[in-house]
Amino acid sequence: MRTIFRSTVCTTVALAFMAGTAWAAELAPLNSDTEKDRIAWSELDAKFGPLPALKSGLRVGGVSKTLTNEYWRSLGEGYQKYADKAGVSVVYQAAQSEGDQLGQLTIAEGLITQGYDVLLVSPQTDANLQPMMEQAKAANIPVVNVNDAVIPSAEHYVGNVQRDNGVRVARWFIANRPEGGKVAIVEGQAGVYAAVQRTDGFKATITTDSDKFEVVASVPGNWDRQTSYDAATNILQQHPDLIGFYCNNDGMALGVVEAVKAAGLADKVAVFGTDGISDAYASIKAGELTGTVDSFPVLTGEVAMETALRLVSGQALPRVVSTPQALITKDNVARYQDAGDDLRAVLIEDEKK
Repeated sequence: MRTIFRSTVCTTVALAFMAGTAWAAELAPLNSDTEKDRIAWSELDAKFGPLPALKSGLRVGGVSKTLTNEYWRSLGEGYQKYADKAGVSVVYQAAQSEGDQLGQLTIAEGLITQGYDVLLVSPQTDANLQPMMEQAKAANIPVVNVNDAVIPSAEHYVGNVQRDNGVRVARWFIANRPEGGKVAIVEGQAGVYAAVQRTDGFKATITTDSDKFEVVASVPGNWDRQTSYDAATNILQQHPDLIGFYCNNDGMALGVVEAVKAAGLADKVAVFGTDGISDAYASIKAGELTGTVDSFPVLTGEVAMETALRLVSGQALPRVVSTPQALITKDNVARYQDAGDDLRAVLIEDEKK
């Protein structure tokens, strides 16, 4: 049964690339980190004016990776928050797990069949929603790819610069561990754009900007806390002199924190995650997790919904709308956690710096 399922997934992914070939030829494959046709989230109003009047009864469909991860629940909260403000209806659905590629595709195709006016999708992989993209184009339904896997044929993307997540953590190590040492990376799902970019950003920066660090391991954690705990345990057994971990998301980082504590190395090994979920903030305040790169999922959801509504109203937006991120440690955790309704102002202040 498992063999049949794997074969089906592989076949679907292969067909996905074939289905998107003709469409992709019209548009260069998207690299959301380097795409020059972009605008910062904070510039939408200034460059395109207030949100246009929307047609009555407009319906927005959101498709997430999973709702078992707080990041994706928070993204949906952002969708709903802006939809309520704009007076539109939104449905937010997700696959059962972050590996349920066919389930996610089925959900997305169902929203097209039901006639939703615009879609916000966060794909499992860079390929699994390609067939849906072709169907949406044929039905004249705009689609916004929202963090963190990137569909090459996507006409519109909202999210942060994925590579910068790893770069920021590497720079922290260089500044705060000037003596250098051994570090390790716990990656997300193999082949997913965000995981590749975050990993490469960290690895390239820490080995290029300094000659004092050695990346002794870079292993998949598959976005899973237990898998990451096991991986970190093995790495610490092989390298008891390790000084730090960079993890591609917070769930994995929290698993690594537990492994570090179990090894009795909590005062020696720094651990960083990515996403900025509430458990990460709590762990930072408790002195366990060293830090996270917060990509502000609620705000990202708001910006993505605004982008979708502008598109369905006929505005011609840049291909990428970039959203903010910030390195959170014990030194600034209160500034961001306590920002509340002033978060936008705080992040705009960060951009000016």
